[in-house]
Order: sequence, then structure tokens, then C-alpha cells
Amino acid sequence: MKTTLGFIGGGRITKIFLRAFQNKSLEFGSILVYEPNQEVASALKAQFPDITITDSQTGPARQEILFLAIHPPIMTETLDSIKETVKAESTVVSLAPKINMEKLAGLLNTRRIVRMIPNATSFINKGYNPVSYHHSFPGEEKKNLMQLFKKLGKTMEVEESMLEGYAIVSAMLPTCFWFQWKKMEDLAQQMGFGEEEARKVIRKTLERSVRLYFNSGLTPEEVMDLIPVKPIGEHEDQIREILDTQLLELYNKIKP
Repeated sequence: MKTTLGFIGGGRITKIFLRAFQNKSLEFGSILVYEPNQEVASALKAQFPDITITDSQTGPARQEILFLAIHPPIMTETLDSIKETVKAESTVVSLAPKINMEKLAGLLNTRRIVRMIPNATSFINKGYNPVSYHHSFPGEEKKNLMQLFKKLGKTMEVEESMLEGYAIVSAMLPTCFWFQWKKMEDLAQQMGFGEEEARKVIRKTLERSVRLYFNSGLTPEEVMDLIPVKPIGEHEDQIREILDTQLLELYNKIKP
């Protein structure tokens, strides 16, 4: 029998999971998705025709593995509405920060509870996804579930107390840089590069820069000293202050 999946929430992270599973040609007994926004639901169905969009949360809640792809503010309300539907033998995977295992267990009839902080790079099966299991989660079932999670990319079991840290340092890390890479592409084209060549130059330079920073044996200061001209050097303190303020503030906000 093929495993059945349910998703409550059909937004970005559900799209990432479905794409990762599709990339690996995984087959499931059924995939039910509840998404109240009709525009979002229709877009998801258009990308993944084999899924079933439901008009109620109870359909996904009856599946063998239920993914809670919703934001923390509506988690309690959602769990209250499905707690009588979720079976004791069902697995519930929360993809949200802030709501810890203890609270999830208090609102559900199952102890087969998992928390994961998903990563956008799972879209190309290169995620870096920390996962934590309820202490009562069956060991053999954990192995099977980890095999599924590993289709998303690197998946590692961590202490639950570390999940919100991973949300900032890993899951949100790319957002601090992607817009800058896009700006460099735009500038390169203004300097005469074609679009494809601009993307290639920036991609190759970034790949090599990461290896230099982490694998050269130099300290961070020694790496940064290799380039004498720093065009935005006078703004570095301001950028550091923005990162300190915004990221630490967000971290404190999403902690249980």
C-alpha cells in the first residue's frame, strides 16, 4: 500500500515539498490539500494535477501523514478543528516554528508528532532540514519517515530547542543574499554582459567564494582582507546593525 499524504495549507512550503517529491518520481496513494485561498489552490493544482484540493481540513487530517503547512497564529485553531479526525496511528508533521511539541501533543490524539523547519532549497532536493521527534515516536517508524524526508535533501535530527535557530540561520539565510545577487546580475548587464553570461559569472564566483571562506584554512578576517577595494565598506556597520536588529528580533518572536 502506498502512503497517503495530507497538507493543511497549500502555500509556498507545500509547493516546495510537492516539487521535491515530484523530482524524485515518488508515488503516493493520494495527496489531499486544504487551502482556503482559491487562487493559491488553483495555482497549486495547475502545477500538480495529481493532487486533490479539498474544501475541508478533515480530508487531509485523515491521511497517514499530515503536514501542517500553516503559520503559528492559526495553529491552535486548526488543531482544535481536526483533533477528533486525526487518528492515533497517524503521523503529524508541523512545519511551523514557535508551537512546540508539548503544545502539539496537548492538542492532538496522537503522539506520532514531528517538527521540521523546512528549507527552500528542498525545491531542488538540496534542502538542509532539521527535524525533531516526539519522545514517544516509534523508532522503526522514525527510520521510514527519515527516508521520505531525505528525498528533500540533507535531513538531520536535532534537539527541539534548536529548531527556531535553524529557522533563522538556515531557512531564512538566503533571503539576506538573493536580492543582492539579482542586483549584481542587473549591474553586470548594464556593463555589457549578456543575461546568461552575467548569471554564469556571478554563480561561479559565488561557488568559489564559499569554498574560499570555509575551506581555505584562513580566518574570516584573512579571507576578507584578500580584496583590498570594498565598494560598500563604509556601509558595513549599518548592514551588520540591520542584521542584528531584524534577525535577532525575529528569532525572539518565533521562539516558543
